[in-house]
Amino acid sequence: MRRAAAIILSTLSLPALAQPLSGNIAIHDPSVAVLEDGLVSFATGVERAPDGGQIRTKTSPDGQDWQESGALPGGMPQWVTETLGTTPLNLWAPSVFEKEGVHYLYYSGSTFGLNNSVIGVMTNPALDAEDPTDGWADQGLVFRSRPGDDFNAIDPFRIDTGEGAWLAFGSFWDGIRLIELDAETGMAKPGAEPIRLASRGGGAIEAPAILEHEGQFYLFVSFDKCCSGIASSYRIMVGRADSVIGPYVDRAGKPLLEGGGTELLKSADRIRGPGGQETFWRDGEPWLAYHWYDRDQGGMPKLALTPITFDAEGWPEIEGPQL
Repeated sequence: MRRAAAIILSTLSLPALAQPLSGNIAIHDPSVAVLEDGLVSFATGVERAPDGGQIRTKTSPDGQDWQESGALPGGMPQWVTETLGTTPLNLWAPSVFEKEGVHYLYYSGSTFGLNNSVIGVMTNPALDAEDPTDGWADQGLVFRSRPGDDFNAIDPFRIDTGEGAWLAFGSFWDGIRLIELDAETGMAKPGAEPIRLASRGGGAIEAPAILEHEGQFYLFVSFDKCCSGIASSYRIMVGRADSVIGPYVDRAGKPLLEGGGTELLKSADRIRGPGGQETFWRDGEPWLAYHWYDRDQGGMPKLALTPITFDAEGWPEIEGPQL
């Protein structure tokens, strides 16, 4: 599960430094849109609806103080239930992307522990921070995985580049994949085949997010155990490549397809299991959004936002949550 978060550049943004967040920041797999009238987050429902079909929203006037604004209406889309035919089903890891004023909200439908999974997308031509649950139209299936596939179609993240429009996804099985999208519809191109980006040979890797920065591409992923409160061992890892399709390697030159990854952030003291991350841009600079579990509050998952800086060798660095 995941994931966490894309945030779009806005003049409402805070200065380029991490600040303590306030209000209702209980969240899992955060993704955030920045609008003229405020910011909106989308996330996996911490408390799931009876049908498992919750995508929760929060709003903030400044990106610092957050308040709950409810779940998207409709619950589990009927097409998800009809396509998968398994129970219980859940909606996980929504990821928001903006193109020419239209917001695309990618999400995954699945059952925990199975790779009978789908990725769908909703669109909204007039997302409003005062009522972020209004105006969404479900466009249906983008891509799916089936039992027997060596990948799992969850944790979507879209990036548009000079090489086209792409959707990264994946969890466990054989790891992280990438498919090409039609940039206008947001759907998978006919006949698009998944491209392998990273793998731990069936081990815990998920929540991909890709950042393009100064001619290189950085693939952020989460290793190890999610969703277990203070027992979570999630940690944020990264690799880089010259192309969005890879090959990605870590600082030591080990391919991410061979289990490589450079560690950026792990558990320390009160902060447990940071991960479910997404890249975003703020005031022309790259940032990362992710969730972490608060040891001092019984493992409550919380939002964190931090700028991404780069060392002399071009490798990213991030700060932990500001408490």
